[in-house]
Amino acid sequence: MTQKKKDKVNILFVCHGNICRSPMAEFVMKHLVREAGLADRIRVASKALHTDEIGSDTHHGTRAVLDAHAIPYEKRSAALMTRADYDAYDIIIGMDEENMRDLARLTGGDPKGKVHRLLSYIGENRDIADPWYTGNFDVTYCDVDAGCRALLAELEKH
Repeated sequence: MTQKKKDKVNILFVCHGNICRSPMAEFVMKHLVREAGLADRIRVASKALHTDEIGSDTHHGTRAVLDAHAIPYEKRSAALMTRADYDAYDIIIGMDEENMRDLARLTGGDPKGKVHRLLSYIGENRDIADPWYTGNFDVTYCDVDAGCRALLAELEKH
């Protein structure tokens, strides 16, 4: 984050296709932000790093795990992150090593230090498994929830 105090922090979660992990993180974070009474100070969105699923709604497995945890979500369309998004967001969060490589390429090496891996907020240097491949949305949810809670705690400190 920048040193100067801002009125609003803009967070962008990204993953490969923007139908499983990044929208899960978006909706979990929005829920946590609302519960903390910070919806007027923290804006959250998500996008894809590849075009595979552009226009698709959130994966049914992600919606099911959000339903199971009573986390609200809305119909949406997967969208592709662009270089302009790098300037528009204060914090950009990737889910795995592939995302981090894609982000480094897209952002020219992250010159402003905005790009982070979600689990780095809980002190771990590992990927959040992609449930598109594993089929285990519950494991992904546990990691996403832990990362989002730690990110929010970090934001609340500042």
